[in-house]
Amino acid sequence: MPLPQLTALLSKYETGGCRQGTSRPPYAQRPYPAVHGGHISVPQCSAIALDRAKAQGLSRDSPDEVATPVIQMRNVGLKYDRGPEVLRDLNIDIPPGSFHFLTGPSGAGKTSILRLMLLALKPTRGNIHLFNQDVTRLGTGRRAELRRRIGIVFQDFRLLDHMSTWENVALPLRVLGKDVEDYREDVTDLLQWVGLGDRMHAAPSVLSGGEKQRAAIARAVIGKPELLLADEPTGNVDPHMARRLLRLFVELNRLGTSVIIATHDHQLMRHHRAARIELFDGHVRIV
Repeated sequence: MPLPQLTALLSKYETGGCRQGTSRPPYAQRPYPAVHGGHISVPQCSAIALDRAKAQGLSRDSPDEVATPVIQMRNVGLKYDRGPEVLRDLNIDIPPGSFHFLTGPSGAGKTSILRLMLLALKPTRGNIHLFNQDVTRLGTGRRAELRRRIGIVFQDFRLLDHMSTWENVALPLRVLGKDVEDYREDVTDLLQWVGLGDRMHAAPSVLSGGEKQRAAIARAVIGKPELLLADEPTGNVDPHMARRLLRLFVELNRLGTSVIIATHDHQLMRHHRAARIELFDGHVRIV
């Protein structure tokens, strides 16, 4: 499903309730997050239903059927070179349309888990299924196709210096073969929403760390990916912008994207109720 009106929906429906018979577009039939005193909340009728479905692993379209996880890890271990395992016996299921925070001490391996999910690393042992595909059996071409269904916010941004900020954000749509006239306004609107309206033609090399981070986030969400992986996405922005960016992630999740955010920011996690994948001493638990 494309994402042509995300920023408009954020503004128009961020205080939406559980009303019936609204004239929202087809992909906007669910209530949207409201901000009260800095905390993001969801109308109760929606929140309870979504939480119950996610906890039980049920799909939204077929509530009587168990949804296939977007990501499934079984007994996954990872070590670098000949060193000890840094991740051990990971068993993780990420249901479609779910929202998770990935937490743990610095150096615990959060980035490594995200790289495994992105297929940028191969596990030393165990199995990983991504979009119901056993990635150990896939060739390079098929793995690349799966990656196109993922949005990623890298901790080091990875913007291309020979492109403008606008061109960097538009790149995922360009790779998918979209016509520039079909997404020109969407890219511009999103850049304005993340506070980069006056920097969209600037090269990444002249952007501040916070500006680069916002550009990287815009690039990750512009194509409305099925899965969003974000590595410390609010680490270089002020608290107000952090809450604004979280609202963007929450809105994307409402539209069906599974979201995993690796973060140390406990204040950010208090602003949105979501399951946590806690990583400690190479092991994980979901709380």
